Amino acid sequence: MKRGTQVSVAVSEELHAPVSPGIELCYQTYGDPGDEPLLLVMGLGGPMTWWDPGLCTMLAEAGFFVVRYDNRYTGRSTKAPGRVTRKALVQAFLGRGGRAPYTLDDMAADAFGLMSHLGWDSAHVCGVSMGGMIAQTMALNEPSRVRSLVSIMSTLGKRSVGWQHPSLLPVLIAKRGVGREAYVASSAKTWKLIGSPAYPIDEQEARARAEETYDRGVSASGVMRQMMAVLTQPNRSRGLASLRIPTAVVHGAADKMVHVSGGRATARAIPGAELLLIDGMGHDTPRELFGTFTDIIRRTADRAASVEREHRSA
Repeated sequence: MKRGTQVSVAVSEELHAPVSPGIELCYQTYGDPGDEPLLLVMGLGGPMTWWDPGLCTMLAEAGFFVVRYDNRYTGRSTKAPGRVTRKALVQAFLGRGGRAPYTLDDMAADAFGLMSHLGWDSAHVCGVSMGGMIAQTMALNEPSRVRSLVSIMSTLGKRSVGWQHPSLLPVLIAKRGVGREAYVASSAKTWKLIGSPAYPIDEQEARARAEETYDRGVSASGVMRQMMAVLTQPNRSRGLASLRIPTAVVHGAADKMVHVSGGRATARAIPGAELLLIDGMGHDTPRELFGTFTDIIRRTADRAASVEREHRSA
């Protein structure tokens, strides 16, 4: 698609891709397959539908072929038996060790498996929260496959930065009531705690999103396993310092889930990274900021294209 044109954006049905033994991811595409590939990686417990269709459409109109997907144990991707105890989570939160059933490296491998299924040798990668951690891990593990990196409201695994406000842990690990209405009520409570104070989400919109999330499939044990992967992640500071991938870091100044120090530290660690701090933004992606997110993802991708042209002419 030519950038700046006003045409309808093609949207696929929900599709499925086998990405590794025993793991199949559900995904959806927006835009023209001939445009630049952009992989969107969602955060903890979030299905691909938390990437708002309006944002996906704006990104497609900006010249990207957009793919959003459900991480393992989320939405309509593979779910498997297994559990992490609340005691283990608290111990890991306090830095007292713990063993995760799988790691961010495994989730990064899932993303690369999806890219291979799509026939992509490389792609621009944007992740939010845990998705930003996965995106960073992708860039470290296979830098040649990541054209540009945008890390939103995330951190780099260093425990002295990007901390979670202690008041949130009881809410996150609390037992939810059974059924759709209990999930919707719990979700509304969580978003009220962590959302953007300057851009409050409409209650009806929040309820509709929670209902859609529940209807597509939720797994409390899956969320806890993802949380364990986050809490036991390594410090990527040294590795990120070796990256030469055009990078942007976006963070809300009012983020309670991942303190803004995590974004600052991530930007400091990656040579040449652009840092965008947004006043009044919490731990969500408000509709009012869709244009801002689109602009910085496009700008970072353009930096990558410029670097590639320079390498070709050298």
